[in-house]
Amino acid sequence: MRVPRPPAAWVATLSTSWRGSAREAILGELKRVILDGAAGPGLPIPVDEVAAHYQVSRIPVREALMSLVGEGLVEHRARAGYIVATLTPGELREFYLVREALEAAALAAAVRRATVADDELVSAAHLATSAAIQAGDSRGHHRESRRFHLALVNAGGMPRLAHMFEEAWNMTEPARPMDHVSRESVDILNEDHERMLVAFRERDTAALLEISRLHHSRLQNYALDLPER
Repeated sequence: MRVPRPPAAWVATLSTSWRGSAREAILGELKRVILDGAAGPGLPIPVDEVAAHYQVSRIPVREALMSLVGEGLVEHRARAGYIVATLTPGELREFYLVREALEAAALAAAVRRATVADDELVSAAHLATSAAIQAGDSRGHHRESRRFHLALVNAGGMPRLAHMFEEAWNMTEPARPMDHVSRESVDILNEDHERMLVAFRERDTAALLEISRLHHSRLQNYALDLPER
């Protein structure tokens, strides 16, 4: 006799207030909980529970999940159904290489085009990252670190490149890599952010690119030490 799984607690956190179609609302909310770490890698996504939560049929839920499969955030397995995507340390490192290449391509343009408003966005994200680290807030740390790098890349004024960078970042986010490294390593990475911020504000392209290269090299090395899932 098959024992039913207990209800997924995170499903109850999905907002049921939306504009537009049910598919769009479900897609946005599922993406939010995955990127925020509420639904971790390998966790089943119960189609029936999500449909019941929204009082809709399974169709818009499946459509939303297929979109997330296309984004690399969800996997569909024949016997397991839909699960939050998992990455091996090697795959995670590969995505870090992609992120490094895309970020490097954007940074030179970002320095040329940057405005005071961009400085403020990057500074605010760095302050928020530092505060989350000090508070031991893992979700806040991941969220604000992502915001920091996106603020730098978006300053380059290349929306297609920025979109590719964000998608590559999103695929690494469910792994919560900073949850598996030491506090000392976290502080070193945040010090890199501080130096990147200074170079960006001083419009020092060479320094910014060099610090970014070192930062990504650290991330790639940390990725190889992460446990297999």
